[in-house]
Amino acid sequence: MSLVADRLNRISPSQTIVISTRARALKAEGRNIISLSAGEPDFNTPDNIAQAAIKAIAEGQTRYTDVAGTPELRKAVAERFRLDSGLDYTPEEIIVSTGGKQIIYNAMMATLNPGDEAIIPAPCWVSYPDIVTLAEGVPVVVPCKRENGFRLQAEELEAAITPRTKWLFLNSPCNPTGVAYSAEDLRPLCDVLLRHPHVWIFTDDIYAKLAYDGFRPATFVEVEPRLRSRTVTMNGVSKAYAMTGWRIGFSGAPVELTKAMNKLQGQSTSNTCSIAQAAAVEALTGPQDFIQTMVDTYQGRRDMVVSMINQAKGMECAVPQGAFYVFPCIEKCLGKTSPGGKLLNTDEDFVTALLEEEGVAAVHGSAFMYPGYMRISYATDTQSLRDACTRIQRFCESLL
Repeated sequence: MSLVADRLNRISPSQTIVISTRARALKAEGRNIISLSAGEPDFNTPDNIAQAAIKAIAEGQTRYTDVAGTPELRKAVAERFRLDSGLDYTPEEIIVSTGGKQIIYNAMMATLNPGDEAIIPAPCWVSYPDIVTLAEGVPVVVPCKRENGFRLQAEELEAAITPRTKWLFLNSPCNPTGVAYSAEDLRPLCDVLLRHPHVWIFTDDIYAKLAYDGFRPATFVEVEPRLRSRTVTMNGVSKAYAMTGWRIGFSGAPVELTKAMNKLQGQSTSNTCSIAQAAAVEALTGPQDFIQTMVDTYQGRRDMVVSMINQAKGMECAVPQGAFYVFPCIEKCLGKTSPGGKLLNTDEDFVTALLEEEGVAAVHGSAFMYPGYMRISYATDTQSLRDACTRIQRFCESLL
């Protein structure tokens, strides 16, 4: 009898974590490694937020809270949804979890029966398919065409829906592409969903505040309020407030589903850290000007990275509208041999050789269900980005 459950054999370790771990190991060996694989801001948590946590400790806010989060935080989340997107959620429709990933896990575990399908537009974040699989659902990955800007089209959504479809995932701005959806982009998808009332929507808006050139990403319920009764709107403080390690994600959803997620969380992790919750209240209700400073910095980095990657032989890189990633095509580099003698048959071969030979860590597109590409994070300092892009240019120029 095997110790490990069969369900775990159906999923894979997170590829972004695998590559980041390998990069750290090489760095510990003394290698000069520039890691562009991590999906987290390089900014420190703003001081007012950190001070709110220190104050909470001093005041003894160190006990269990409600499983779904403190009343203060749930109220702050509801108000932030209203201010940012005009969404009208009550605190009873809000749940706070240990990061956005637990929100996804809770929603899928609470709703999927064996064989239920979840539509996932690709390129997609690495964890969506595995979480659906772990919940005994069936991930239905829909490749989105490059010529459509990697955006899901209405006819593609329509074709993917079956009687077993339970969920549609949409991440905007998207990890790994940085592609975002406007209200005009979402309208045709909303029209399809209105024709299929059995399909629920999970909208992952974790990067919504990180958008560039004046672009404002839209979210489903904002565009079509009639979808509110079957939509989970997820967000958190990790990306916009530089709080990845604090582990606070949250969602707004109909009370029935929120209660089901609360029931599951009550038998798993229970409440999130009380100190992190106090910090999140300050993040959501305190000064917001830090975000624009961060966005301006990211936009400058984005422009530099896109320019330098497009100068690398064989690589083609579109300009993303949000998040802090670029997703260049490397198909013209495949089938060649690296300077170190490695045959680059796949995108994974390419990023492995790039790490081993040039000391630059990136994530292969296949990890995001989209082979022939790679993801680069520009959430690191400008000089490191410039050095990394120079190494990538050198690597590509040397391919045989």
